[in-house]
Parts: sequence; structure tokens; C-alpha cells
Amino acid sequence: MSGQTRIEKDSMGEMTVPVAAYWGAQTQRAVENFPISGYRFGRRFIRALGLIKQAAAGINRDLGKLDPKLADLIVKAAREVIDGKLDDHFVLDVFQTGSGTSTNMNANEVISNRAIELSGGMIGSRHPVHPNDHVNMGQSSNDVIPTAIHVSAAEAVKDDLGPSLEHLARTLGEKARAFDHIVKIGRTHLQDATPVRLGQEFGGYERQAELGLTRATKAIKALHELPIGGTAVGTGINTHPEFGRRMCVALSQATGIGFIEAADHFEAQAAKDGVCEASGQIKTIAVSMSKIANDIRMLASGPRCGIGEINIPATQPGSSIMPGKVNPVMCEMLIQVAAQVIGNDAAITIACREGHYELNVGMPLMAHNLLESIRLLGNAVRVFADRCVAGIEANEKRCNELVEGSLAMCTALAPIIGYDKAAAIAKEAYTTGKTIRQVAKEQKVLSDQELDKILDPRSMIRPG
Repeated sequence: MSGQTRIEKDSMGEMTVPVAAYWGAQTQRAVENFPISGYRFGRRFIRALGLIKQAAAGINRDLGKLDPKLADLIVKAAREVIDGKLDDHFVLDVFQTGSGTSTNMNANEVISNRAIELSGGMIGSRHPVHPNDHVNMGQSSNDVIPTAIHVSAAEAVKDDLGPSLEHLARTLGEKARAFDHIVKIGRTHLQDATPVRLGQEFGGYERQAELGLTRATKAIKALHELPIGGTAVGTGINTHPEFGRRMCVALSQATGIGFIEAADHFEAQAAKDGVCEASGQIKTIAVSMSKIANDIRMLASGPRCGIGEINIPATQPGSSIMPGKVNPVMCEMLIQVAAQVIGNDAAITIACREGHYELNVGMPLMAHNLLESIRLLGNAVRVFADRCVAGIEANEKRCNELVEGSLAMCTALAPIIGYDKAAAIAKEAYTTGKTIRQVAKEQKVLSDQELDKILDPRSMIRPG
């Protein structure tokens, strides 16, 4: 913005605003009141505000409450908000009034002034388009902001996180099928267990990603009821009885998501349980992704002194002092993102508790954190799939060595020779450094032919 200014007025008096700014006096007050974090609402949330204001103008026109010429101006200005052309004019900090009133007025003022400019009028004059009387007609910050949270988060899950999880599941599935012939040792409690196929392990990861996609769908479902139409406290004062329902139809058409009017507007505005539920689903996906990333980096540990059953792509040097060292950086990235999402969910949970009587006053925080969780997780999952999972190779020789050397092989002997005798063989194998097969043959507990059949690791793995 240039150094020139103009004077705008609101109910509290005059404010000095940058001359090139589309925002007005109420936004400027909030700029000065909340120099807190530097965090701004992102593209998804601003787009949702634009969708709401555009739909409201059209519906109020159709209901005979708004002059068609003014409605058309608002629709055009809101379209620019939707398309991201006015993002630089959404200048407020996330940490502000708990209802998000400042950001709702930021949208009202930006759209009003841009509509005035489109009409050939003077920015800041509030004529012919008024931010409250026209852009905010039939609305309140108390139903606009939670509606924007639901719309923006549902769109982000549908368009970003969902496709990323689907891509990861597909990539893991390809590895599961490619590795299905490879037998390796299983592990429980970080100790040797009975054998599994490497493909079975990766099939488990594939299923986690598939269930993540299911949880993402549940997150959208948790957000499908919209508070719009409740206005200040849920009674719908100053709006048409049809406004909320029509808004949900318009927003559904604009997003491809089946939004419906809240069954009870008092619940929808006073409580944010749907947001809490959606965040919990996203948190669960993050926990699942962390499990996958942790397993993969441990299976790839080494390259010579770790487990080393798989090899992951070398993406960058791993050390500034140890030449040739390569680290599981993609796994570490995803784990850190998961930690951030878990922390975001904790903050959202606390913010959702800030519902007192007819309004929740933690909405800007939950909006920012929920959208940030979805954005980070969607990006991280896709990068992890492309730059780690897609390039994983199996170390079949190492898998065979570890299976043969595992003490857990004695499990297959227990039903034949008894638990105690099998345990004694395992103990001697551990003490002497021999394999279970070697000790069992030395003790002649069964014929060599029977031992080879029973100790065949493939006989210990079910087909599934």
C-alpha cells in the first residue's frame, strides 16, 4: 500500500486508512488492536467468505430484499474475493475477537468498497453499497464465521487431503503387491515375532491410508450442517425465514458438497462440536501417518548396522560431518507434520470448549488450526508418497537372513514338541548364537525332514 491515506468512518468515529486499501474503518481498528502473530487467514477461508457473501447477495435479491443492481455489484466484487484477486486486503491477525467479527467486517468492507469502485463511486463513501446494510444483509458474524469454517475445511478435505490419501493408498498398494512374495520376520514389542510377508506389512499400511480417506469423508460429514441463517444468537432475527436453507443450497452448488441448514441454530452457533469432531478425524489420520512413517524409517535403518529390510530413496545428504550418510528425511518430515496436527487438534479442542450460552468465542483459532492441519497433512502425505514410498525397494537377502536367525521360529515347534521344550531350544540358540533349526537338529527332536517342513517360514504365514 502507498503512504497516502483517506478517512473512513464507523459507529465509533473516524479512522485513517491507506488510500489504496479496500478495507475500511472497522478493519483498520482491528489491524491496530491485534498486532499479535502475523498469521493471516489463508486462501481457503477467504474463498469461503467470498462464496458466502456472493450467495447472500443473490438470495437477498431473489427474496426481494436487496436491489438487483446492488446485488449484482456485490456478486461481482465477491467473485474477485473467491478468485483470490483481493487477498492482499484481508489483513487481520488470526488472534482477534473470538467471534471473528473483525474478519467478517473485513470481508464486508472489502466487498463494499470494491463494489462501489465498480459502480464508479468513491471508495469509503458507503454509497451505493454499504458494508453492513447490503453486503452483510441477513447475516451476523456469529453465523458467517462458523459457516466459513465448515465450508472452507470441507472443501480443503475434499480437494486436497482426500486425494493425497487416495494417492498414498494406491502407492502403498503397489508396493504391497510387489513385495508379497518376500518373507520377513514379524516384530511385536520391538522384539522378534513370527514371520510375515513384506507385502502383508505394506498391505496394512495401505489399509491405514484407505481408512484415513474414510475418516476424511467423516470429517466432511461432521461439517455438513451450516449455522447460516441463525444471525446473532440463533433466532434468525433480521433475516428471511428461507435465507438459511437457500444459502445451503447455493453453497452446495458452489462446492459440490452436500451442505444442509443446521437442525438447531442454537446448537450450531453456541457449540462447535462438528469442528471438534472433524479435527479429531484429521488428528487420527495424522497418528496413522506417523505410524507408517515410523515403521518405514526403522525397517530401512542402517544401511549396515540396522534392520535394513527395505531401502528408501536417497533424497539428500544426511550429515554435514559424516560423508555418505543418508537419512530418512521424508519419514521425519511426515512425523513432524503429524505432531503439528496433533498439537493443532489440542488447541482446537480447547477453543471448542469456549462456547458460552449462545456463542463460541474461539472461532478464529479453530479456523486457522483446522485449515492448517488439513493443508500440512495433504501436502506432506503426497510428498511422502512420491519421494519416499514410490522408490522403496526390498532387501530380500536381508529379510531371509533375519527370518532364519530369529528365535521366534521356535513358535512353530511348540504345538509339536511342547512349549517348554521349544523354549529351551530358543534359550540355547540365543546362548550359543546358533539358529533354532541348528539346535533342533542337534537335539534330534524331530527328523530333519519334519524340521525343514515345520521351520519353513512360508508355512507360518496365512495366505491372507
